[in-house]
Amino acid sequence: MPSFICTACGTQYPESAQAPAQCIICEEERQYVPEEGQTWTTLEQLAKSHVNQFRAYESGVTGIGAGFAIGQRALLLQTAGGNVLWDCVATLNDATVSAIKAKGGIKAIAISHPHFYTAMGAWAKAFDCPVYLHAADRDWIMNPSAAVQHWDGDTLKLWDGVTLVRCGGHFPGGTVLHWQDEKQPRGVVCSGDILSVAADRKFVSFMRSYPNFIPLSAVEVGRIDAAMAPFAFDRIYGHYFDRVVAHDAKRIVERSVARYIAAINGVRGY
Repeated sequence: MPSFICTACGTQYPESAQAPAQCIICEEERQYVPEEGQTWTTLEQLAKSHVNQFRAYESGVTGIGAGFAIGQRALLLQTAGGNVLWDCVATLNDATVSAIKAKGGIKAIAISHPHFYTAMGAWAKAFDCPVYLHAADRDWIMNPSAAVQHWDGDTLKLWDGVTLVRCGGHFPGGTVLHWQDEKQPRGVVCSGDILSVAADRKFVSFMRSYPNFIPLSAVEVGRIDAAMAPFAFDRIYGHYFDRVVAHDAKRIVERSVARYIAAINGVRGY
């Protein structure tokens, strides 16, 4: 039996003879059901209609995605301690598996929030690796996998130089990845849309729902600021291929927090 995938958000559901009656992820206020209604596909069908693109940003950082559903891309990070797949996409085929294995495979998968869980179980099976998700979001797993390892608290060190940081915000378990080792001495943050890189690349922003324009409170954004404060970083990789803050990212996050809180409190200056 197929494991159906929602075409609006990319979430994969357990094997079933018929497609689900609805996508629970899309029915919730942070996502949406398209005007034409809910439609479904499978990994096999996607392999015929979508081809993953690989974009090398710099040594050890490769974007992977096909513009399906929400349109995010994953990141393959070749750190000193092993390869991490950051965030996930629903498009997975033999060519993608072969290309990643040629780069050393995947030691661990870590995902920022439920909108990007997609086909994480299939990816974990293909690369025989664990998937690290924050326990606060466990109820949003639509297709349970034995590969999932829930973590709790504010940070999780995967290995030297690679740390998952719980920011909350968009989802209670909203997570970013901090990477700082001999390969990235200045520090990199992979943010999904927990810290959403703005179109001008001079700011990031923060939302409960991006498609439905629901903002976060000043208190929630303040918590994100506090979560990021202990970490040094010069660059941010957002959730789309082109959303990258190339330098001075730490200061940009600090300015963005100040601007957002001022705006939400009705204060124009920042």
